[in-house]
Amino acid sequence: MENSKWIATVASIWIQCTCGPTYAFGIYSAALKSSQGYDQSTLDTVSVFKDIGANIGVLSGILYHAVTYNKNGSPRRMSRFGSGLPLVYLAGAVQFFAGYFCLWLTVTGVIEKPHVLLVCFFMFMAAHAQTFYNTADVVVAVSNFPDYSGTTIGIMKGFIGLSGAILIQIYRMLFDGHPTTILLMLAVLPTLMSLILMSFVHVNPANTTNDKQHLNGFSLIALSVAAYLTIIIIFQNTFTFPSWAHILSTVVLLIMLSSPLHVALKAKKQEQQTLSSTMAPLITHLEPREDPLVEMNLLQAVCTVNFWLLFVPLVFGMGSGLATINNIAQIGESLDYSTIEINTMVSLWSIWNFLGRFGGGFVSDYFLHKYGLGRPLFISLTHAAIVLGHLIIGSGGNLYVASVIVGTCYGAYWSLMPTITSEIFGVKHMGTIFNTITAANPIGSYLLSVRVIGSIYDKETQAGGGSCYGLHCFMLSYFIFAGVCVFGFLISLMLFFRTRGFYSLILQRRLKKLQA
Repeated sequence: MENSKWIATVASIWIQCTCGPTYAFGIYSAALKSSQGYDQSTLDTVSVFKDIGANIGVLSGILYHAVTYNKNGSPRRMSRFGSGLPLVYLAGAVQFFAGYFCLWLTVTGVIEKPHVLLVCFFMFMAAHAQTFYNTADVVVAVSNFPDYSGTTIGIMKGFIGLSGAILIQIYRMLFDGHPTTILLMLAVLPTLMSLILMSFVHVNPANTTNDKQHLNGFSLIALSVAAYLTIIIIFQNTFTFPSWAHILSTVVLLIMLSSPLHVALKAKKQEQQTLSSTMAPLITHLEPREDPLVEMNLLQAVCTVNFWLLFVPLVFGMGSGLATINNIAQIGESLDYSTIEINTMVSLWSIWNFLGRFGGGFVSDYFLHKYGLGRPLFISLTHAAIVLGHLIIGSGGNLYVASVIVGTCYGAYWSLMPTITSEIFGVKHMGTIFNTITAANPIGSYLLSVRVIGSIYDKETQAGGGSCYGLHCFMLSYFIFAGVCVFGFLISLMLFFRTRGFYSLILQRRLKKLQA
């Protein structure tokens, strides 16, 4: 079992389910604000450090490469004590526990009103921890399933997108009504999960058949969990749930989350039967890919045109998406949506985010294998769709529809970007490169949320005597968002045309592999 890439996938999925608590910030932010006497501006500053920590993962990429590759660039072989990969999880676990535990001590008064910069550091450390888990899980998944990197990244990114909703359900079952306690739960649960499961996660691209069939099994579970959470969230925002209902709904959720193990055991059993029937060794391994298409380090990648053709569109796409979720409550209020309607939109954002993360990888894999379409085309299509979402908001259209479009597009970037990175720049330094490109998210959020929405909205509120209601509050901001995303669409099209020959070569090699 310890040599199975299927068990490694299950362990990664379970870690991903608990390592995204930054999406649960809204649960404890009010307690942090009141206990420390913060105004909204100060709380927003703490939230910015959360976003920075969760998106600047270069150190995790460097550590991953250091513990999994030798100085000469060859992969480290597993010893009797395992690989060095657990060090990546340990680094994340230490930061997770220290960050959230210190935040819990702050909110409960054990640490008496520390300086806001120290609280920002606690928040940064807690959020930064998830980049270590995410880097290890994503790069291992790509290494174990190189022919279906889009699907595997979509699964991993999808589950981390759902993790906020999953953790909130567990919190409501155990500690509902005690928002400070969720910080202690976040300090303990992800840390324990990673320490228990990290020894099962490793690179092992064994020769297997029917990978797609079993990956589809994981995909179906992910979609089922997302659908179930959607129903639960809508009911919780519509009706008052008694404690027994919280317990029952969360137990059902945990049973659903255990089902990937069944898929893995079935896949492992089927592979053993197949190998035994052909008199093959129990486990065989792929030889290193002969004549790899490309393997660049971070410096080499940054010096290429393709890096910037990928990075710049993501500044506009990711930045406008994050700016939307950060301001969705104010947008709803200005357009006269009720509190229940706004809360429902905010709660369901994680579901649309998941659909984008999962769908971006799965759909791009399908069209690459079926028609040879390069993955950068789907960055362009995502930009075209998010332009539509921004225009709907700017013109005062249905905010529910716009939130679905923008949320799904925002999620799609998160699976398309690392997949394209692994293909264009190689897997060896993938962790470092895609975590560098991820910086497009906070950079874009600052430019579009603070410099565009913040400035324009403040002017409108001043003109309205301290408040702003009506279409004009955000209309100009979202027309600007639509304009910059059109620009991003054109740049990403340039990347698509530049890499068409490259993706044709990838398709040819995969066809030869299937015919061999």
